[in-house]
Amino acid sequence: MGYISYFNVVKSKDFISSPYNRRSDTLAKRVTRGKILDKRGKVLAQTTTSADGSETREYPYGREFAHVVGYTAKGKYGLESRMNSELLSSNAFFLEKLTNEFQDKKNPGDNVVTTLDVKLQRAAYDALGDRKGAVVAMDPKTGKVLAMVSKPDFNPETVEDKWQTLNTDSSARLLNRATQGQYPPGSTFKVVTALEYLREHGNPDDYSYVCQGQIEAGSNTIHCFGGKVHGQVSFRDSLAYSCNTSFSNIGQGLKIPDFKKTTKKLLFDSKLPGNISYKESHFALSDQAGIAERMMTAIGQGKTQVSPYHMALITSAIANGGTLMKPYLVDSVTNYKGAVISSTKPEKYAELMTAKEASMLKDYMSSVTKYGTAASAMSGTSYTTAGKTGTAEYSSDKNKDHSWFIGMSNVDDPDLVVSVVIEAADGNAKAVNVARKVFDAYY
Repeated sequence: MGYISYFNVVKSKDFISSPYNRRSDTLAKRVTRGKILDKRGKVLAQTTTSADGSETREYPYGREFAHVVGYTAKGKYGLESRMNSELLSSNAFFLEKLTNEFQDKKNPGDNVVTTLDVKLQRAAYDALGDRKGAVVAMDPKTGKVLAMVSKPDFNPETVEDKWQTLNTDSSARLLNRATQGQYPPGSTFKVVTALEYLREHGNPDDYSYVCQGQIEAGSNTIHCFGGKVHGQVSFRDSLAYSCNTSFSNIGQGLKIPDFKKTTKKLLFDSKLPGNISYKESHFALSDQAGIAERMMTAIGQGKTQVSPYHMALITSAIANGGTLMKPYLVDSVTNYKGAVISSTKPEKYAELMTAKEASMLKDYMSSVTKYGTAASAMSGTSYTTAGKTGTAEYSSDKNKDHSWFIGMSNVDDPDLVVSVVIEAADGNAKAVNVARKVFDAYY
């Protein structure tokens, strides 16, 4: 009895929505699949019916929304899968449905209105260009996901015809890198290291370190990016200039058990909120870790793995005074005439940090865009910004790195958070430039 109750309350929707459930095939015989719309009502997916009654699923924006909206071929994916039962349900007026039944006509399916913004999605898509990577944009006050781009992409209308090629593509075109990509976070992780330092030491105003451009880490040597020598730096300067040697120095003095608790609080090695397919991020630092591993972990290298989506969640919590709102992609479900059947309300997920900690981190991140590593890219804006750049090495070869940026705009009352990763940027592309274009499009 307990399991039956649990199944009906918790699990039933997953089974009903499953593309492997034959019930959906039965529904599809009686209902024309509904539309998927952006926040302003622009059509992202729709079904057209030809004169002979055959149906075609169309995606007016094609590749731009491929990973997040998904497709209906070969088992369904993305929102097409998650909202399968809603799209194949009809809440048309009952007399209209009854008439259609008598005339052996299909009823119009319900529409899914998303939180996605075509304008922001296109800005992110165009800014990435032909680079592999991902962009996530969110409203930190509500948890609404406004944009989610992953590249390389695919044409959702030709998935069935090109399934074999797509499924064996070495570049993993079908993988949503925004939520399922696993990357070393590079210097964006210094925000996490900074939080742990604040928790162990309180006010860091008395912190001072002399950067000589490199620091010994066991038998290895850690260098500041580009071989820069920052000289004497404060805690604020260390984050602003992304000083590797200073954060390596900080890392070797942190308490590993406490550091692990902080990362757990920030949802590493944990479930992530939101009705989105994702991979868990991992923080791997054992209590017996040596000095070199501690230092590398503190600067976002080592064995730590994270997705752009997860970094967007952490940044959203910082922007929202420590509170992470539950992220969501579906604003409402309506019938085909626009009457609201159900809607999503903003919901608090968890307190990832205190309001004071969030305020301090936001303040330090403002230095990154005012005079630090993101200053040139963020200069001349009509809005204020705060953020953190990152360069994550993925090979022992020199200049082999992913480019990262996490940040927020309108710092006193943040209304947009952006997380960007560019794979194999290798010094030729910067994630902060992609983020700038998304911020500009928003304003």
